[in-house]
Amino acid sequence: MASQAANSPGSSQGRRRQLLVVVVTLLTAVALVAGFYLGQFAAFQGMGAKPKSYRGMQAQLLELESALRERDSQLEVQLTRHEVDRHTLELVRQDLAAQQEEIAALEEGLAFYRSLIAPGEIGPGLSLRQLELVAGDEPGSYLYRIVVQQEARKHDLLKGQLRVTVAGKLAGEAVEYPLGQLSEEVEGDVIPLRFRYFQAVEGMITLPQGFEPERFTVAASTTEPRQLEVTKQYSWHLDERFTHVGK
Repeated sequence: MASQAANSPGSSQGRRRQLLVVVVTLLTAVALVAGFYLGQFAAFQGMGAKPKSYRGMQAQLLELESALRERDSQLEVQLTRHEVDRHTLELVRQDLAAQQEEIAALEEGLAFYRSLIAPGEIGPGLSLRQLELVAGDEPGSYLYRIVVQQEARKHDLLKGQLRVTVAGKLAGEAVEYPLGQLSEEVEGDVIPLRFRYFQAVEGMITLPQGFEPERFTVAASTTEPRQLEVTKQYSWHLDERFTHVGK
């Protein structure tokens, strides 16, 4: 009996201790939760916003961020499409330019061949077309083309020769060089001619250092089947490219 009486108070005291621990834990949790919400409330008050409104703004912010990411993705797609379209347009432009150049070349060639068979468009007999001169790859080097042609209703085989000189100044003095001294493609002072419709003489000239060219003198003559002669002078003028005449 004495032992049970002693245990009873001890058991009651243990339960009170356990209850106290539970109560203290709950109060601590309540204090932490209250502190959290009070902190949020204080923050909202400091910003002049209500908690409910703030949560609504947070939701809107998330929506706006999502919409912005989607717009960025769409913009990237549009930029890629624009770059592809720009590249495609550039290819089309280059293709059109090439076609226009080809058409121009065909028109040049057509006009040239018409001039050979249409009396009256050029002088009868032997003729010289405009001398063409294009800058070469090396300083002081130039590519030239001289076209000698025959206009006639009946085109006989012509034989003759071509003489070309380049005049200018060297150290202030007037000098003149035969084409053979400036061009490796020419041997001697004359170029043989043998053609029925036209003959194109082409090559490269290299000017002596210090020489200032001023003009070309071109003289063509035939001996068979008849004697014909034509002489022209051309000022020193560079072209961007050769025409498609005589090709």
